[in-house]
Amino acid sequence: MAEFTPNQAKILIVDDQEYNISLLERILSRAGFMHIFSTLDPHRINQLLQEIDPDIILLDLHMPGMDGIQALQLIRDQTGPDSYLPVLMLTADNTSKARQEGLHAGVNDYLTKPYDRTEVVLRINNLLKTRFLHKQLQQHNSMLEERVRERTEQLDQAKLETLQVLGRASEFRDDITGMHTQRVGQMSGLIASRIGLSEKQIELIRMAAPLHDIGKIGIPDHILLKPGRFEADEFEHMKLHTTIGANILKESSFDVLRMAELITRSHHEKWDGTGYPQGLKEEEIPIEARVVALADFYDALTHERPYKKAWLPAEAVEEVKRQKGIHFDPRVVDAFLSIMDSNNL
Repeated sequence: MAEFTPNQAKILIVDDQEYNISLLERILSRAGFMHIFSTLDPHRINQLLQEIDPDIILLDLHMPGMDGIQALQLIRDQTGPDSYLPVLMLTADNTSKARQEGLHAGVNDYLTKPYDRTEVVLRINNLLKTRFLHKQLQQHNSMLEERVRERTEQLDQAKLETLQVLGRASEFRDDITGMHTQRVGQMSGLIASRIGLSEKQIELIRMAAPLHDIGKIGIPDHILLKPGRFEADEFEHMKLHTTIGANILKESSFDVLRMAELITRSHHEKWDGTGYPQGLKEEEIPIEARVVALADFYDALTHERPYKKAWLPAEAVEEVKRQKGIHFDPRVVDAFLSIMDSNNL
């Protein structure tokens, strides 16, 4: 910010007497002030605040139609609580009552007529210096807020990219495109929105869903990539990816990773209680996991893997319908079908 130069300040004089205005203009001009504005009508204050944007107001106390106290209220209402626009009250009324009323109303300083010219200039300079420092502090705070905002955006972006990388890493061994996790995240967000979850929940689900199978990194290739059906012991081993993933993500301080832990642990639970790893049923299963379970199921059916061929979308939709109330929460199925219908799928 530029160095403080009082003579560049914009000064607004509000007084109902032309003589008083002329006197103040002479005092200020001789002191080197170059931007002096005035009005005899206090009702013009709002207009002049917008047109001039003054750095200080010299305000008479006793004026017909609107006194200085009322005018001061207009000024404070217009400028707001975060702005420091100093008001120097000028009056011939030197009673303690008048002074107390002015100070109580929020004037920044007080001078009685007749003026001591040197004191007028000194008091104005002091108030202007305080305004300059206040504006300098506001500018500094604004710069800090901008830097914090930029840094927060960078951290959020880094966190999102880290989640995406982790999600792709979890799928790379049986989906070399790494896109399954992203598709599941997108579909999960759409379903969460359709069932009326909060915006925060929707965003957390969308970001956390790609980590649903991160536990697969702990499953041996001969099981994970086996073509055809698992033997009983192989399936039991495969089930462990839910608890492995939850253990990887547990005890995080980030909301999105706590959500991912919940989803990872429970996205293979079934509405009828026959799922794993805990055999939860119906509302016992976290809603976030119920949402991701269906998104994961549909995407897995409709995309080829080393151990299976891809289903047609219509075939997968029919299977989802058959699993309503068995594998999947009926409300989640209805939301999914609504999405498919709206997209003509």
